[in-house]
Amino acid sequence: MQKSEEQSRQKVSKESIREALKIFEYIRPYRLQFVLGLVLLFLGSSVFLVFPALIGRSLDVAQGNIPQDLDLKEIGMWLIGILAFQGVVSYLRVMMFAKVSERGTADIRVALYRRLISLPIVFFEKSRVGELVSRLTNDIEKLYNTFYFILAEFIRQIIILVGGIGVLWWMSHKLALVMLATFPVIVIGAMVFGRWVRKLSKQRQEKLAESNTILDETLQSIHAVKAFTNELFESLRYSKSNADVVQVSMQYAKGRAVFAVFIITMLFGALFFVILYGMHLVQVDAHLPPGTPGKFTGGDLIAFITYTAVIGGSIASLGNFYTELVGAVGATERIREILKSPTETEERVRGGVQAGRFRGNISFENIHFRYPTREDVEVLKGVSLNIPAGKKVAIVGQSGAGKSTIMQLLLQFHFPQSGEILMDGRPIYDYDLESYRHNFAIVPQEVILFGGTIRENILYGNPNATDAEIEVAARQANAWDFISMFPEKLDTVVGERGIKLSGGQRQRIAIARAILRNPSILLLDEATSSLDAESEKVVQEALNRLMEGRTSIIIAHRLATIREVDCIYVLENGKIIEQGTHDDLSAMPDGAYSSLAKLQFDSLNASL
Repeated sequence: MQKSEEQSRQKVSKESIREALKIFEYIRPYRLQFVLGLVLLFLGSSVFLVFPALIGRSLDVAQGNIPQDLDLKEIGMWLIGILAFQGVVSYLRVMMFAKVSERGTADIRVALYRRLISLPIVFFEKSRVGELVSRLTNDIEKLYNTFYFILAEFIRQIIILVGGIGVLWWMSHKLALVMLATFPVIVIGAMVFGRWVRKLSKQRQEKLAESNTILDETLQSIHAVKAFTNELFESLRYSKSNADVVQVSMQYAKGRAVFAVFIITMLFGALFFVILYGMHLVQVDAHLPPGTPGKFTGGDLIAFITYTAVIGGSIASLGNFYTELVGAVGATERIREILKSPTETEERVRGGVQAGRFRGNISFENIHFRYPTREDVEVLKGVSLNIPAGKKVAIVGQSGAGKSTIMQLLLQFHFPQSGEILMDGRPIYDYDLESYRHNFAIVPQEVILFGGTIRENILYGNPNATDAEIEVAARQANAWDFISMFPEKLDTVVGERGIKLSGGQRQRIAIARAILRNPSILLLDEATSSLDAESEKVVQEALNRLMEGRTSIIIAHRLATIREVDCIYVLENGKIIEQGTHDDLSAMPDGAYSSLAKLQFDSLNASL
């Protein structure tokens, strides 16, 4: 059993890597720059390995330990030339990888965004917005760093590590064996201690975050703290949290101290041992004449120690870069998860008929529906209704009765478990989704405007409209009066989510947007329920103008706003229990609608 679990984990790991490599398809258009970058990377890393050898050779020249075929001046010129070459190669390499990373991640970002906004509504109901934004920002930033820096440096350090060990082995088998025997102990010990210290550091950050949460909660709820005289309680809670922080911090400090002792003792001990043994080899070969094959000189020792330091740095860097690459693999998995998710169009087994402009005949036939996120609750239980073209229909009922669900099903945000919805006599799922939704406009209760200008928000209904058409729509929506009062008129910035406008102004912008769209079917979702009496009157006038000649479905809590509609459906516990005009339903003494109307109108008269 244990063996199969290990094999499963290994298989998942291989699959993760395979999936991660698929992200490279986004840098395929820039593969020439990527390959050139790798070639330049190899050249730069190889040239870098020449520096320690030249430093050692310069010492031997100065001491006369080698034949005078070179002098210090010539070595200096070589160093300058190599530095210049290294600089050019490094510049070109960085630019090549910059082109790959910038353009490649931009393509990923666009592809991810396009896929994200084309996913079905149920995906967003199951996901947190913060997590999705993180995938578009943090995860792609990890990929950017991988393409731009981490991958290149990881390969560079491998080249330096392998090349450096090869050079050391060529310089002295004996000293290389001594160095290679001590290095694994240091590296493994450093990895173990480093992981322990990182774990303690993470625990400290978590405890510190808990302490800051208490501070934030207390200050945010200071009125409640004082009202319930809980200052002492909060002080004790914060003190206990800080005591936990101190306890974990001391363990973290102890771990860092032990790690420092280990590094100083083992690293410098091993380095001194290699230096002493190297000096021994220099002493043994001191009697040999200059230029003797195999003679180990002081310059060779300096070069050897320099190569050893370079290799040590490469090994330490590889550990960090490996961690970053693992993080990038995880980020790739999360990105690929979205990119592989089927869009609304891809998950449809029907569809393709171009909708054109609907007349607006709508029929719900015995619809049963449960939300995918709440499959244990049946929201609609055999709902049937007919809405003739051009008629105004209202749906009323208590909160949770299923009113908004009917609109969501009509917009194809969800699929019913059974039953059929017809539009102009054809099942709605036979239509091409984009052309189908183009027939709708919605004015919701809570209008969300984009953070641009008034013009941009109205144009959202029809991006190709002219300024003259925008003005006509704004006038019909009773919005032009307040728009024209702004110094910048249509170019007035509404602020994030329309925060600079009042509720009534936002509603009228939404109505102007709907007018500009010129829909055949209008959906009003409690469009005036959150407005004061004066704003409601202006908005209602605009809505009445908008509904003329269109099939309109209205969800309303305020029954006074739907007295003139052609038909009212009363929804209760997922079933339609009454239907008729306002006068018909009001005439039913024990009816649900008449009870609700009597309650609202009596309350309104009492307030007046």
